[in-house]
Amino acid sequence: MKKWSVLLIVLVLSSFAPQKGLQIARLKYKGGGDWYANKTSLPNLIAYANKALGLAIEKEEAVVEPASADLFNYPFVHMTGHGTFTLSEDEAANLRKYLMGGGFLHIDDNYGLDPFVRPQMKKVFPELDFVELPFTHAIYNQKYKFPNGLPKVHEHDNKPAQGFGLVYKGRVVCFYSYESDLGNGWEDAGTYSDSPQVREKALQMGTNLLMYAFTATAGS
Repeated sequence: MKKWSVLLIVLVLSSFAPQKGLQIARLKYKGGGDWYANKTSLPNLIAYANKALGLAIEKEEAVVEPASADLFNYPFVHMTGHGTFTLSEDEAANLRKYLMGGGFLHIDDNYGLDPFVRPQMKKVFPELDFVELPFTHAIYNQKYKFPNGLPKVHEHDNKPAQGFGLVYKGRVVCFYSYESDLGNGWEDAGTYSDSPQVREKALQMGTNLLMYAFTATAGS
């Protein structure tokens, strides 16, 4: 990885929370879904990405609610779960402001979240629809190359893994991983029966998401 790329990432990260250590967050949403699922996933991804990208992201993730002013401290926010989630008008408005201002939301359908993703995110961006990103997109071509798109971690409904994005002014502000279960692939070895190769691919894809979130500009 080129030194200028590392410097750019550090500069972008420091603009979010200059008085604190660099940190990413998990979204604590309402509605009954298990927002806290995959407890070991983000610490493992952080450790992997720190080593791969030469960064110093805090080892543990923060927890942030959609309406909180603290949301703006984190350049990357991860959301997962199996059940329902809802956004109030205030939560949707704050999340919209965060994403328009340079923030990034990764939604990972752990299974069962899909029926709620699109209608709730419509509250955030009524003018945008999720679009499936082509495999040539920058998200799949950061440090690690994924010429066939998202890796498949867990099988649910015999559907291919798909990556969808909300694109605002040329930048993906929300990436939605569907039928992939990336977060499960980030969990501690032995939590599931995933092979080391599957876990490696999941962590590499997660690292790409972080790198994109930290460096993407309009038109990316």
